[in-house]
Amino acid sequence: MTLMQWQSRFEHWLNESWQHDDKAHDVAHLKRVWQTAQRILQSTEADALVVMAGCYFHDIVNLAKNHPQRHLASAQAAVETRRILQQVFPEFPSDKIDAVTHAVHAHSFSAEVAAETIEAKIVQDADRLESLGAIGLARVFYVSGALGRALFDSSDPLGRERPLDDAQWTLDHFQKKLLKLPETMQTAEGKRLAQYNADFLVTYMAKLCAELKGDFDALDESVLAEFAR
Repeated sequence: MTLMQWQSRFEHWLNESWQHDDKAHDVAHLKRVWQTAQRILQSTEADALVVMAGCYFHDIVNLAKNHPQRHLASAQAAVETRRILQQVFPEFPSDKIDAVTHAVHAHSFSAEVAAETIEAKIVQDADRLESLGAIGLARVFYVSGALGRALFDSSDPLGRERPLDDAQWTLDHFQKKLLKLPETMQTAEGKRLAQYNADFLVTYMAKLCAELKGDFDALDESVLAEFAR
């Protein structure tokens, strides 16, 4: 069976059978992660089928960001992925299942599981890239809105005179986590893409801070300087 045939089968099953209500972690997200992973794996000898399966099932169990067992979600997803591949897709090569479930388990930031294979590293990088750039910007405000968090602290948007608190202010999450993601990337291409897209978030921060000062046709140069690489 070709990669495209597996992709079609995975997407059909997910669209028909996957029960979820988080639009930041939907089938469109899974497809984008696979699309990004394909770009990264081009310069590697990774097993493309393992990577693709990892991309499509990494969020098969997904718990909310504020769920007390959030850090266990990827372990639960790995168990569920094994069940699905064995029972729903019995033709899937059995000798690849362990590699897929490891990639699923290791993708999560909160689980703190080391990615030990190139396939797991690619899935992890591709998923983390979804938190950066224009897509990441849209997703972070969607997720934070669903959790009832405020957009930003208008009087001190960058937390220069207060502790950062991304449980209260969405913009604080940029400094608490998102801008640090390039340092966590496992592949050279993943790191390059992550830094480029993290720079986009810095530009957004500079635009936002300028607007809060009444400057609607400029960027706040002090923000660009503060977060310059």
